[in-house]
Amino acid sequence: MKTLFPAMIALLAMTFAAATPAQDKAGDAAAGQKKNAMCIGCHGIVGYQASFPEIYKVPMIAGQNAKYIVAALTAYKKGDRKHPTMRSISESLSEQDMADLAAYYEAEGGARAELPAEPAKAPDPAIAELLTKGSCAACHGANFSKPIDGSYPKLAGQHADYLYVALKAYATQGNPNIGRSHAIMGAQVKAFSHAELKGLSNYMAALPTDLKTVPQSKFK
Repeated sequence: MKTLFPAMIALLAMTFAAATPAQDKAGDAAAGQKKNAMCIGCHGIVGYQASFPEIYKVPMIAGQNAKYIVAALTAYKKGDRKHPTMRSISESLSEQDMADLAAYYEAEGGARAELPAEPAKAPDPAIAELLTKGSCAACHGANFSKPIDGSYPKLAGQHADYLYVALKAYATQGNPNIGRSHAIMGAQVKAFSHAELKGLSNYMAALPTDLKTVPQSKFK
């Protein structure tokens, strides 16, 4: 049964991705650059920290998959992701706005880094066991930077404190302002303690990445 688990997770992941709302609108990066005024105040400042629901660095989104950015914004707009600020911003966006912003931020990452096919930093045995237990690579790729579907995020190199907060959010229920609804991730994180989630976050954050925060001019 253990040998089948990663394959089952991957199959469920692809099925779930296919069931999400169509993300077939072509994004215009140039148009997205003109629409990002609400984004740069957090995502355009290196090291910027959010304070809700706890203090953590806002995620790097330059270089992230456009399809994932659209999926995330759609989830905030629908309420599947509960965060007051992001919900408010996403509600003001049309599907075309989301596609344009996603295209802009994917392109803002610049040329894709030549990342190793396997993690350059081998996990210690305890973390390796957790990665196997969660079948993380089945969806996010062997190097955690090349997911099997663009609607899933790159994790390698992302801020550890953000990853930790995001993972905990998938296990949060019944809170109108905190939490994320996702069938696969919700089931996954319940199998881990907070200490284990933090260990996974720290490991993934230390891996090579092509994610970045691109500083924005204060005169923009």
